Amino acid sequence: MARYTGPKVRISRRLGINVFENAKGTKALERRPFPPGAHGRTRRRSSDGEYLNQLQEKQKAKYIYGVLERQFRKIYDEAVRRSGPTGENILRLLELRLDNVVYRAGWAASRPQARQFVSHGLIKVDGKRVNIPSYTLDKGQVVSLSEKARNMIVIQHNIDTLGRAPSAWLDAQDGGKAVAVRDVPTREQIDVPVKEQLIVELYSK
Repeated sequence: MARYTGPKVRISRRLGINVFENAKGTKALERRPFPPGAHGRTRRRSSDGEYLNQLQEKQKAKYIYGVLERQFRKIYDEAVRRSGPTGENILRLLELRLDNVVYRAGWAASRPQARQFVSHGLIKVDGKRVNIPSYTLDKGQVVSLSEKARNMIVIQHNIDTLGRAPSAWLDAQDGGKAVAVRDVPTREQIDVPVKEQLIVELYSK
């Protein structure tokens, strides 16, 4: 199963946000809030600025949700086919990924950790184990922790200490050990710093 394994701090510094949601990235951005490289402090990006901005917004979405280029293109193509604004459809499809729902439920401290929980078979969808992080959920489906996961210290620690309630488009069930997809999320319910319209413009060229 493919995933990004390169230098994470450099990516976060280049994009200006901690896309991997790790402590190392946060500290690096606080100490060096400018792009990496010898000329990071004084770099000028006036030329081809429109394309660069569009590319950076796509990169933000890709790294935040842990999606590679081929997967992202498929998501874009599906977003185009669906009714409604294409940019919002892209974010909705990303939000409805199983690994993201595990993160939004408050069971994982970060999306990479949520992806790991799914890959290790700790998550069930409608009572059946699903180990595919990119599995796209539909309205009405229920995501729950497996019996093994309910007894894991790291997951219980996350639930107890993160203090992150499930997103508004999710309904908590079974004492917080399961969530149901109440509806597809609206743009106002998706709190990611991405300008989705620039992504659409990039792919529309």
